[in-house]
Amino acid sequence: MTASRLVNHNMMTILKYNFTKRIIDIYRKKREQMKDMNFSEAVERSVQIRKLYHHLERRFHGEEWTIEEDALAFLTDAGLVGRLTMSKQGRWLADGETDSELEHKLGECIWWLIILAKRMDIDISEALEKFLSKTENQLRDSANE
Repeated sequence: MTASRLVNHNMMTILKYNFTKRIIDIYRKKREQMKDMNFSEAVERSVQIRKLYHHLERRFHGEEWTIEEDALAFLTDAGLVGRLTMSKQGRWLADGETDSELEHKLGECIWWLIILAKRMDIDISEALEKFLSKTENQLRDSANE
């Protein structure tokens, strides 16, 4: 290899390394942001994603899915969580990467619950707080009997 080719090769290697390092840094930063995401941000991002899906639904089907169709989609994904859980526990044979698919479906189910609540004018944060408080109180009372 000539000296100029060697220099070009070394420079390309350095550029590729720096580019790869930058992509990894961006990915790590995004993951850190996700860890720090609060519930309100999750709700807002979920609503924005649903708007994009509505756009696709209108484009390909002429209308948006109904609330009932959203609920059915949630139930389908919840069923898949059950199957993937069985796969993770060795009770159901599944193709693919069970852990990553299960993680995705769990996230998607949370997303669907946020969307369903929003579409039915239920404050999901408030609903969760009420559920947690009521359940904690009931369990505390039961434990004290």
